Amino acid sequence: MMKVLYAEDEKQLSVAVTEILKMEGFTVTPVYDGEEALDKLDHDYFDAVVLDIMMPKKDGIEVLETMRQNGNHTCVLMLTAKATLDDRIAGLSTGADDYLAKPFAMKELVARLRSLIRRNSDYRHSIVKYANIELNSNSCELRSDKGSLRLNNPEAELLTYLVHNVDKTFTAQEINEEVWGGKESPEKAELYLYYLKNKLRQIHADVAVVIDGDDFALKEELS
Repeated sequence: MMKVLYAEDEKQLSVAVTEILKMEGFTVTPVYDGEEALDKLDHDYFDAVVLDIMMPKKDGIEVLETMRQNGNHTCVLMLTAKATLDDRIAGLSTGADDYLAKPFAMKELVARLRSLIRRNSDYRHSIVKYANIELNSNSCELRSDKGSLRLNNPEAELLTYLVHNVDKTFTAQEINEEVWGGKESPEKAELYLYYLKNKLRQIHADVAVVIDGDDFALKEELS
């Protein structure tokens, strides 16, 4: 399922668009102002972001500027009733990936979202962000705002999977099947989970591998 953050302050429009996107196979998180959008982006992973420019608290351009300054390169589609050349230039020069003026056809919105997600798939798979951690899966470097270290390839694959399935619970057998296609063993999967738990602690990550008997999950730690 493709996860989309949809920031739009017109609630009737938001409800209608959200329902149609869900019918098209997207998982949609609607928000209604720029600050709420940034909060969701800090605590969850999305394949794409749809930003309305005219929003309360922080407008779409401010949200996009903050995203890019924070190193968040999730693909962004800007929506606005303003269709002038200057508005389009402002959005694209700030780091938007595409631009769609209101009123728009839902078929076009769906097509553009799918195109953006396909084009950005390589980058999404190489950079994984959640809470205060960032993993470059090409170099296997794991960073937080308090430190960095390198994971081995299995640990990087494991963390990538857990971030994309945060708060979900798995057994070691399920991890082995889902992450490595059953090529390792449940015992080795469990070992990697413990290694990853310790490495997240070393860099003071705001997330942790939580172990409850035979069950494992990645969860954000509450301060």
